[in-house]
Amino acid sequence: MSDPQNTSDTQYTEYAGQHEAIQHEQKHVHDVYQAIAPGFSATRRKPWPSVVNFLMKQPKGALGLDIGCGNGRHLSVRSDIILIGLDRCEALVRRTVSASNTDVLVGDGLSVPMRPIFDFCLSIAVIHHFSTETRRIAALRALLEVLRPGGSAYIVVWALEQADSRRGWDANDKQDIFVPWKRNEGKGSSEHKERYYHLFRSGELERCIRTAGGTVIASGFERDNWWAQMGKF
Repeated sequence: MSDPQNTSDTQYTEYAGQHEAIQHEQKHVHDVYQAIAPGFSATRRKPWPSVVNFLMKQPKGALGLDIGCGNGRHLSVRSDIILIGLDRCEALVRRTVSASNTDVLVGDGLSVPMRPIFDFCLSIAVIHHFSTETRRIAALRALLEVLRPGGSAYIVVWALEQADSRRGWDANDKQDIFVPWKRNEGKGSSEHKERYYHLFRSGELERCIRTAGGTVIASGFERDNWWAQMGKF
């Protein structure tokens, strides 16, 4: 029989850790993107080739959900599928709505208000912003919860192993970092913010997918990112 006091202490510790993580992400992710949305959106226009490749494989008429769609650069890749966008950043969602005819919602990637009807999902450069493994796995479960049986999600996260890139991170470096955003605004002024990232090690994304209850259909490394296609079976 478990000790009620120990159980209570454990629950409090979990609650405190969750609360701290939420505050951390609010300050170092959500507030930052809300502030930098104009400049961020202006430098993120082109769809990622690997995402385009995944989208081109979807059958005509497929229904998809892009969780963490940002400025919506992937929503209009194909006109013969339905791709709905969802993002926590209201400022980015407003820009997406004004620039396209796509359906975009403001929402939380850990609590998606959708039924399990989607043929596919996207999670592009999103899950690395969650500050604990528990929350990263929860984000993967949220993807699974909105997929229909047999559906799949395409997931991309920043990699730790980037020794050959301009960033120069390698396997021995820290996984939890702050990446500066600095943009000159003219007349001598500049904007400086720092975004939180968790850099994924080789095999970490696949392990988290399995822990979340998903199936790894395929995975790999491309342009300093780890990617995986997760299935719901």
